[in-house]
Order: sequence, then structure tokens, then C-alpha cells
Amino acid sequence: MCNVITIPSVAWLRRAVRRWRTRGSRSAAVPAGHVAVCAEGARFVVRLAHLGHPAFLELLRQAEEEYGFPAGASGPVALPCDEHRLRDVLRRVSSSSEERRSSRHRSGDSRPLLQGVAGEKVFL
Repeated sequence: MCNVITIPSVAWLRRAVRRWRTRGSRSAAVPAGHVAVCAEGARFVVRLAHLGHPAFLELLRQAEEEYGFPAGASGPVALPCDEHRLRDVLRRVSSSSEERRSSRHRSGDSRPLLQGVAGEKVFL
């Protein structure tokens, strides 16, 4: 099977992110440009840019197959994997984005660091 997220899935994710931004969450707020995901009860805050990485796309495809993306759902996106696998995927995604960021940094492009987020696992 192909590792492609369908257009309805992407549209659902965008709507969910908009809802999460506007709705006051009972748990810690998710910063702009990020989305909350969970695996076996562990909650992570992940940059939206990381959702396009092939490893993360595979997790989203599996989540869609297993749970679906129901309209009107709120809260973090549940992923069908354990915390260790999610950490491994996030490590790979972060390291590949670090490589791109360091090559841009050498060319003069810089980005501010995320500050002030405590109590959650944040992957930039």
C-alpha cells in the first residue's frame, strides 16, 4: 500500500488544528504551529512541519486506518503505536529537520527557539 495521506485526511488535520487553536484546552495549550499527538497515553507536542515527514506520514496513515479521523473530534491525534516507537520517529524527524536547519543557518536563515513551554514533551 502507498504511503500517501489522502486529501480528506489533510483537510481533517487542518480543521482539527484550527479547532485546537481556538478552543481552550483543559491541558497545557498547544503553541501556534504545533499539534498535540498521543501514543499509549503519552502526550507530545509536535511541529506541524514534521507531519509531512515520510515516517510521520506512515503513523498518520495507520491512525486513519485504525481509528479514522472523525469530524468534530477534539483533543490530541491518537497514534496506534507505543511511546518508544513515537519517540524514535520524532527523533528521526527532528534529526532530518536539524540537518536542513543547519544548512539554512549557514546560508544566513535563522529561526527563534520555542520558549516557555513546560510540563510537556516538545519536539521541534
